[in-house]
Amino acid sequence: MIRILLFLFCNCFFQSYGQQNPIKIVEKTSNNRIAFYAVNETRTDYDVLFEVKGKNFRQSAAKPRLIRVPATSKVHLKTIIVFRDKKPVYSKSLKVNDSLSKRALKKEFEVLDIPPPKINPKKQITIYTSANCVACDSIVNQLTSKNYVFRNVLLSEKLEVKEQLGKFLAKSPKQMDSISNPIISLGGKLYSWIASYDQLLLELDKE
Repeated sequence: MIRILLFLFCNCFFQSYGQQNPIKIVEKTSNNRIAFYAVNETRTDYDVLFEVKGKNFRQSAAKPRLIRVPATSKVHLKTIIVFRDKKPVYSKSLKVNDSLSKRALKKEFEVLDIPPPKINPKKQITIYTSANCVACDSIVNQLTSKNYVFRNVLLSEKLEVKEQLGKFLAKSPKQMDSISNPIISLGGKLYSWIASYDQLLLELDKE
């Protein structure tokens, strides 16, 4: 269970802060109101308990309660109203819990466009491809869609690399221009027979 207590002292109208915390608090000022939002850029749902204490403003007298902050979302937590001609002085308390409660308040939320995290394979992947190679395009497209970290080298743009690989595989430059499978390096070991994404994964998982 994760329990994180964050306590900050603030005396400004607009502030957005980041911390070693799965939830970020963003503040937005409009006229005499300050709205507080929870921003969750992770792939995990959290419950948060958020409080604001201080002076020169008013807020709801209701007891703070847990609010659900879904994965990759932005949720309004509360709004304070600043007294006229006053500068607010306040502290914020944030508790974050990954053990979800059935009693947590589920509010409307904004879905954030957060790209999925990149996958670092066990072995470094380098793919040498040629034009009009269907298998090359298929493997590259699937690795890209799955967010793998890899390097794609188009042989027509790297003539020295093409020449070196041709010598290693005993292929002429013309044959290298018309390869039907990509030449793949997995952790420094070359493969010229891998013709599909599934075959690549099988070799990638081997010790």
